Amino acid sequence: MPACARDSLARRLVAQAEAADRYRKRMGKAHPFWGNGTLMAAALGRGQIPKERRLDDPEYADCFVCVLDALRMRRCVAG
Repeated sequence: MPACARDSLARRLVAQAEAADRYRKRMGKAHPFWGNGTLMAAALGRGQIPKERRLDDPEYADCFVCVLDALRMRRCVAG
């Protein structure tokens, strides 16, 4: 994923995971595209995930930070 698109994708994955969790609670089964409400399931719904890299890889670390920021921002909005 290009660096310029990572923040928006991370926010979208967090929102999809939350929506999938609500769906799972309401319907009693996983969402057909976004899974069971976890970030991993939402990410896997986008297709094949490359092998996880190490945190000392600068690009991977930047992606990790994007996800953590998206989670933190979602918690601030949710109250």
